[in-house]
Amino acid sequence: MNTLKLGCVVMAAGNARRFGENKLAAQLEGRSLIRRTLEAVPAGEFDNVVVVTQYPEVMRLAGEFHFAAIHNEHPDWGISHTISLGLTALRDCDAVCFLVSDQPLLRQESVAALARFWRAQPDRLAALAHGGVRGNPCIFPARFFPELLQLEEDHGGNTVIRRHETDLRLLETAEEELTDVDTVAAMEELKAGAHLRV
Repeated sequence: MNTLKLGCVVMAAGNARRFGENKLAAQLEGRSLIRRTLEAVPAGEFDNVVVVTQYPEVMRLAGEFHFAAIHNEHPDWGISHTISLGLTALRDCDAVCFLVSDQPLLRQESVAALARFWRAQPDRLAALAHGGVRGNPCIFPARFFPELLQLEEDHGGNTVIRRHETDLRLLETAEEELTDVDTVAAMEELKAGAHLRV
């Protein structure tokens, strides 16, 4: 029986300044970015899943997936505040996986594989990667929680990972799964090639 508790934080609170609008609502092949993100969460691999967001519609959608929703009243405080809210809710977990909400081609199977990959060496950081280059999501064991909680403004998990590169294990996955959408142009490029991808 697996006794390690793994939590998941879906980070869906950002203002998406570069995108120019709420990019979580942007559609790719009939499904919004946030719906695609929640569909990529393998609920069976996690003891608890929380969605941190400023958007009421995202909180409602989280409920459809039976995930807990946490309202971020201060998205202007940066990604560190989203991390803090999510991590505080999951502080009794042995590790927490952080998912960003702008990787519309991320597959549930890959996130599940990452969870199993982490369980093999639960004291180590684990992240998806392509060509040896780290991407998201990333799993942080509890020993890194204090450092995550000390982050400020728009400093995210990268700051902690860079201090502990020797503790990081990478799980290789397809490049398109790690593609993020930061601009409308990037979204249009993704749409143009969507028929080429599964």
